[in-house]
Amino acid sequence: MLARTHEGEPGLPRGRTGLPLETVRAAQRERLLRSVIAAVAASGISDVTVADIVRGARVSKAAFYAHFADKEDCFLAATREGGKLMIDRVAAAGRPQPARLSAEAALRASIAAFLGFLADEPAFARAFYVDMPAAGPRAVRRLEAAGHSFARMTHAWHERARRENPSWPAVPYEAFFALSGATAELVRAEVRHDKIGDIPALEDTLVALHLAVLAARPWHDGQRPAVASALPRASRA
Repeated sequence: MLARTHEGEPGLPRGRTGLPLETVRAAQRERLLRSVIAAVAASGISDVTVADIVRGARVSKAAFYAHFADKEDCFLAATREGGKLMIDRVAAAGRPQPARLSAEAALRASIAAFLGFLADEPAFARAFYVDMPAAGPRAVRRLEAAGHSFARMTHAWHERARRENPSWPAVPYEAFFALSGATAELVRAEVRHDKIGDIPALEDTLVALHLAVLAARPWHDGQRPAVASALPRASRA
């Protein structure tokens, strides 16, 4: 739902429609945010133009510039909205339930929610993990901030988990940030190889990786990263 175009559909009503101005502006913004994700996922951030975005949104250029300074501004706003939805889903999945999830179950639920969100939103996954790094300095800073956001969430989970599992080690913040980066790179490899639908298969690998670092748990014998199929053949030798 984060990527949608309205080409071939009626545009928003013009003139005196009886709709409050705030309603019209909100609808314009929502259309533009979804259109830019769809356009970037299809063509790449460097090739997308404002004309592409407004054509997909079925709004005027004047409406576009009433909301955004340029295509980068629109793209960053769209990825920010999508990122908030993704974090909300992850946080909700790992939140203790009335029956109280164990620490490991909460970790697995959060990772599954994260991977499931990306599989459900393939255009957003491509825009966020492939195009964001090429979208300029502001986008790079946003990516780093997103990494820290996930690191802080994992840190908070680990503090709760250690109360349940006192034998688990204390680890520095850098370990949480490194796990965030490793997770992003595994996902990015799948996206780049057009295997977004396979992203949920990373669940076991990511759970094991987090527990190896944060719970000092050994890897199971013979366990292989689920992303191996996306790596070049020479890298698997």
